[in-house]
Amino acid sequence: MDGTLWDSSENVAYSWTEKVKELGYDRPDITQEDIMGIMGLTMDRIADIIFGDLPADERYRLLDECCEHENDYLLRHGGVLYPELEETLKKLREKYELYIVSNCQSGYIEAFLEYYGFGKYFTDIECYGNNKLDKGSNIALVKERNDLDRAYYVGDIQGDYDSAMKAGCGFIHAAYGFGKICEAVPELTAFEKLPELLRAIIV
Repeated sequence: MDGTLWDSSENVAYSWTEKVKELGYDRPDITQEDIMGIMGLTMDRIADIIFGDLPADERYRLLDECCEHENDYLLRHGGVLYPELEETLKKLREKYELYIVSNCQSGYIEAFLEYYGFGKYFTDIECYGNNKLDKGSNIALVKERNDLDRAYYVGDIQGDYDSAMKAGCGFIHAAYGFGKICEAVPELTAFEKLPELLRAIIV
């Protein structure tokens, strides 16, 4: 989702800062740049980076509080969609089944889908927060339970590529997102170009 379908980093940073202050912590504000730097990581790794000076139990508990508040905030305010997102989802849904797999907390994908009314475009979703599985395992899980024999994962960071390889599916780099990919892969320069790219690589 992040760096592929939307950019929620500014609102996530604001919601986390709000929750941290509400809980009485005297800490610097969490910035958009902080959030962009950890997008795509599993929640335990994010807690270790953002709240690494706190004892382990406390940092994970604080992150849980921030994520719960974040879901509520995004459900009211949304994020920044990439251009032509819904129009492109409509085109894709005419020919392909669409899925979301993310390393996010439970409720994050649902907040995105509910705020924009996008649930009708996606067949299935899965995330780290539901089962504590890494992204590669969850991609494989979605493939298995939907009986997919061919799938492509669209992502923007190296970890997305590595997860797709682990799950045995193809990969498309969302080059407009937050990261770079070391390997030579099909490159998507804007989300609205995805139908055209798929026509070129799927034969």
